[in-house]
Amino acid sequence: MDHPSLDHRVAGRAGAGLIVLLCFFIAALEGYDIQAFGVAASKLIPAFGLNPGQQGWAASAAMIGLVIGAFAGGWIADRVGRKPVLVVSVAAFGVFSLGTALTHSYETLLLARLATGLGFGGAMPNLIAIATEISPVKRRAATVTTMFCGMPAGGAAVSLLARFAGPDLDWRTIFLIGGALPLILTPIVLFLLPETRPEPASGADLRTANALFGEGRAVGTLLLWAVFMLTLVVLYLMLNWLPTLVIAKGFTASDGATASLWFNLVSIVGALLLGFAVDRMGFRWPLTLTYALLAVTMYGLGQAAGLSPILLLSAAAGFLVLGAQYSLYALAPVLYPPHVRAAGAGAAVGVGRLGSIAGPLIAGELRQAGYSAGQVFGAMTPVVLAAGAAALALSFLAKARED
Repeated sequence: MDHPSLDHRVAGRAGAGLIVLLCFFIAALEGYDIQAFGVAASKLIPAFGLNPGQQGWAASAAMIGLVIGAFAGGWIADRVGRKPVLVVSVAAFGVFSLGTALTHSYETLLLARLATGLGFGGAMPNLIAIATEISPVKRRAATVTTMFCGMPAGGAAVSLLARFAGPDLDWRTIFLIGGALPLILTPIVLFLLPETRPEPASGADLRTANALFGEGRAVGTLLLWAVFMLTLVVLYLMLNWLPTLVIAKGFTASDGATASLWFNLVSIVGALLLGFAVDRMGFRWPLTLTYALLAVTMYGLGQAAGLSPILLLSAAAGFLVLGAQYSLYALAPVLYPPHVRAAGAGAAVGVGRLGSIAGPLIAGELRQAGYSAGQVFGAMTPVVLAAGAAALALSFLAKARED
């Protein structure tokens, strides 16, 4: 049975379109908070007196929490349902984003970001599972990418806030807004979101190891983890460090926020177009071409000296890396049966998020070691090529499983 039953009492109030809209807003709030750190960094870092290495850890703390939350959230949701885990997760990242705004030391900042990440992690595999369970196979990639376009939309919102508020905007205000909005959304999700839950499976089928590696899924799982991880190294380096690296190239904080805005806004177009292409052409060639172009783009961004090419290449990077990542969210459920889908997606998100932890840390350590901003961007080129090779191999496996 590929589609689980819905709680029909609630499903009558919320059609598939409303479900996608609610999940879009949840993703938008995650995207807002994740991008908020990069946008706030120009004031937050001097306020706490952090060196580049500490900045890398502060940026990665939420991703460490996300890894833990993704594993736990996916595992719990396959047993108790998607809705309660999602509601608790949204409330959690709202509360701890507010906590971020109230911190006054490096140690409490790390703890607040870690706890915020736990909420992100609990939400993400359930958004993936819900998207898969409400959409027909021929529209699966488009549904997933539409839902997750909320993340760059949220990132663009915080970039616009920083740009139009100007230099007087306090970094704490950014996180206060990012904490209040999820708490407002929580009761709406609780009331309107229908439950989706797979048919019960045997104890053996529910064992995580069997879900991930049983019935010939081992190679696919490992490839999926690799491509998630490598892609997220690039994505989260850009999300957390793009404004800082643009400033390091000799431009203003406003220019850095503009580069981040272009990255996020154009990434929405990339995600939608690539999701559309994947639904019609399959995963193989759209993803292969995307990773090849992304490698060229990261190399070009490293070499760019003028503001105009930096903005154009930032936009291209957003178009390509978000398009690839959100198509992977649609690819992940193909490898797993419905009763372990959230666990499988959660494991992919969790392991992949090791890349989201590594990306900001790599940037911090490279800068600490004396690398220029251009060299940091250029260092991502081989990472992108490796991700593309893993995605190509995975596409062959997914095609065989669908057939």
